[in-house]
Amino acid sequence: MKRYALRLVSLAAALGLWQALTSWNIDLWLRFSQFPTVTDVARTFAARVSGPDYWTDLTDSLTRILAGFLLAAVLGVAAGVLVARSRLAEDLLGPVLEVIRPIPAIALVPVAILLFPSNEQGIVFITCTAAFFPVLVSTRHAVRALTPVWEEAVRTMGGGRWRILGSVVLPGALPGVFGGLSVGIGVSWICVISAEMISGQYGVGYRTWQDYTVVDYPGVFVGMATIGVLGWLTSTAVELLGRRLTRWLPRTAYVPGARPPRPDRSDRSDRSVTPAAAPAPADPAEVPGGARSEEARDEHLV
Repeated sequence: MKRYALRLVSLAAALGLWQALTSWNIDLWLRFSQFPTVTDVARTFAARVSGPDYWTDLTDSLTRILAGFLLAAVLGVAAGVLVARSRLAEDLLGPVLEVIRPIPAIALVPVAILLFPSNEQGIVFITCTAAFFPVLVSTRHAVRALTPVWEEAVRTMGGGRWRILGSVVLPGALPGVFGGLSVGIGVSWICVISAEMISGQYGVGYRTWQDYTVVDYPGVFVGMATIGVLGWLTSTAVELLGRRLTRWLPRTAYVPGARPPRPDRSDRSDRSVTPAAAPAPADPAEVPGGARSEEARDEHLV
């Protein structure tokens, strides 16, 4: 509860600073006098929510992002496993993918316009391309990092290629796959908003660009806040799904920033013995609970 309260305080402090800088027209080096205040953005948001266009834009953007991201997830995982497991596939697909990968997905807008008969299909294509390569690279590295002992164990017990794929490769690569999916969903939002600004008819990105062209800056900030909240929600959903599907992984009990427990000072009889005079055991097993503490330390290191 303290952590959640701290996060709420952080968000409230950021909004309060924004309101103070814009309402007092602070112009030092950055021109905050040109910014709308938090109250202006809140009034515009309330007016947008009460109308039908906001929800239409929201539905269109979510439909595009989900269609492109799910397609990229399937294709990225399949291509990553294939390239990591097959030398022939790596030789045939690897050079082509490595040449296309550095090209920004938003630069493929002219290609999408030429290839697809509708803007909707082109936007889904750009979104899919943006998320495809992070998933591909993460899956490829995760599969190659698997220890060969697991595969040899399955082969020893008579398992074939598909058994290895379903019992070793895919479960073992899941943490890396979901790492790529978390990155891919964020990149997808960046590219789908840019694509909507260029060639869309509806969507959060299209509406944000229209507000900018008519100098409606509170509307621009409403669009930016909507994009941020949608990106955070979808990224959190991917992370929670990854945790649920990888519950079989060992979880460490270490908490970052946690203080070690204080020693028990209830027994005052040791005060007469100085640290130099106290005998130090040569073996942890000689002390009651010493072996257990060694085992706990080893488990922590693992």
